[in-house]
Amino acid sequence: MLAVLDTGTDKVRITNYDTATGAGAAAQRAIAEGAQLILGPLLADDVRAVAPIAKAAGVPVLSFSNDVSVAGNGVYLMGYVPGQSIDRVVQYARSRGVSTFAGLIPNGLYGERASTAFLRSVEGAGGSVVSLQTYGRTAGGVTGAVTRLNAKAPYDAVLVADAGTTAAVAAPLIKRGSGASTRILGTELWNSENGLAAKPALSGAWFASVSNTLYRQYAAKYRARYNAGPYRLSSLGYDAVLLTVRIARDWPVGRAFPESKLRDGDGFAGIDGAFRFGRDGVAERALEVQEIQAGGLVTVSPAPSGFGK
Repeated sequence: MLAVLDTGTDKVRITNYDTATGAGAAAQRAIAEGAQLILGPLLADDVRAVAPIAKAAGVPVLSFSNDVSVAGNGVYLMGYVPGQSIDRVVQYARSRGVSTFAGLIPNGLYGERASTAFLRSVEGAGGSVVSLQTYGRTAGGVTGAVTRLNAKAPYDAVLVADAGTTAAVAAPLIKRGSGASTRILGTELWNSENGLAAKPALSGAWFASVSNTLYRQYAAKYRARYNAGPYRLSSLGYDAVLLTVRIARDWPVGRAFPESKLRDGDGFAGIDGAFRFGRDGVAERALEVQEIQAGGLVTVSPAPSGFGK
């Protein structure tokens, strides 16, 4: 709603439908009431429930999920995909002389996808993965994995495909086994965490994510209007509306939403920077690399402003 107010558009009307009583039922109500585009839902299971209903009605879905398995066939993902952030930070690490990598990967779907992306990225960048250790998110899980990892030490950098708090536990143990100069790498998960700079163990760590520059301005505006701070992922909703407003310029009233416009090769600009949808329906994002320092987060490799032809 803030995006609608900020753009001053009179061509887009947004109606909210609560998915708590069933995402499929919410989609059916929305379509019955004339919706031509669905923004959301967030959870992959809800997307699976909505997708066939929307597809049958010819209504595209702009989901905020990051689960690539639900993309395509009329579903477009706005969520931050781990593979993109991992590839970006690996490429940056290689440019800074890192050649041998290791990984700490949590069990589960996120970990499986992070592991696959990590191996492909390192190989594509011309580096080598010395060791890859998985762990359960239980007491002592990550420390046990570090013990196994250190049996293969040394290595130049270690990806911790988990929250920054988990990486802060693992980092001192990693450096004790591999050396103080070992670089810690993170994923896009770190961008939604506060207080990373207050964790000395993560000093010098790198991670790739969308830029926070415009988000900070948005958050200040949100607080001023609603007297509360926004969730970090709320920028996905804001950017989805900006995209819709842009396309609405060529969207005649009463006509179906022009889905082909979503695949504009030049992409779109939003709070989270430049993005565009690939053939798979997943948003490709322009990411920056940040380094954690004692005074805060510092951008060491800015995000590109757009996509080259």
